[in-house]
Amino acid sequence: MSDTTRRTAFLHEMGLGPIWQQRHSASASVADADVSAALLPDEPVLASVTSEPVIESPVETAFAMVDAVNEREAAIAGMDWDALQSAVSGCTSCNLCKTRTKTVFGVGDRKARWMFIGEGPGRNEDQQGMPFVGPAGKLLDNMMVAMGLKRGENTYIANIVKCRPTDSNKRDRPPEAEESGTCMPYLQRQIALIRPTVIVALGKTAALSLLQLDPSTPVSRLRGKVYRHGDIPLIVTYHPAYLLRNLPDKSKAWADLCLAMQAYEGTS
Repeated sequence: MSDTTRRTAFLHEMGLGPIWQQRHSASASVADADVSAALLPDEPVLASVTSEPVIESPVETAFAMVDAVNEREAAIAGMDWDALQSAVSGCTSCNLCKTRTKTVFGVGDRKARWMFIGEGPGRNEDQQGMPFVGPAGKLLDNMMVAMGLKRGENTYIANIVKCRPTDSNKRDRPPEAEESGTCMPYLQRQIALIRPTVIVALGKTAALSLLQLDPSTPVSRLRGKVYRHGDIPLIVTYHPAYLLRNLPDKSKAWADLCLAMQAYEGTS
């Protein structure tokens, strides 16, 4: 099957066909003028060659967008740490850039064995450009200490999105699927550069984005299992901000962290 035939079939399956074509060509207009001249030899004939404007079809636009996304992802996948951080700081690929104060790249040991991933920056993080620096950050630090870990030492903390998502009232909100998808290549590159031994997904948004699961899946159904992000064990637990509002669930979060430590030991 030729590339053209394959692409046409693919577009048909997507419901994006048919491919538009011009109805008249320049050669056809010239031929019509020649016929007129033959029928009326005594009359001067002014043959004008015209063509309809080229209209870019929705299909062509869609493929151009896909190509641009692929090129962007390929470029990010080849970045080193400095280039990646520079790309994040100047990113304007989604609307979150319009309301941010600072981008929040991530913090910690770039050779860490442990990687903790949340959903996105809050107000404090947006102001300081650092992840998990408010009350939820203090709780995360305490959770790591209980595991025998420490912020910045053998740990790396990042988020699904690098800019603060807010609603119309400027309150924090979870990132939308499009925002998460646009920012995900940055996080994927961070994971590839760090090559952590274990990933801990903090909260629903982080878990569903990393595991690419249905948005309606509750965290409670994801807990207690060891997943895989590529070849890296991934454990899901509650977001520290949630635990601050639901103190009884701290014991469940500790059980999740114990599972993460078991997974870590199993890779040693």
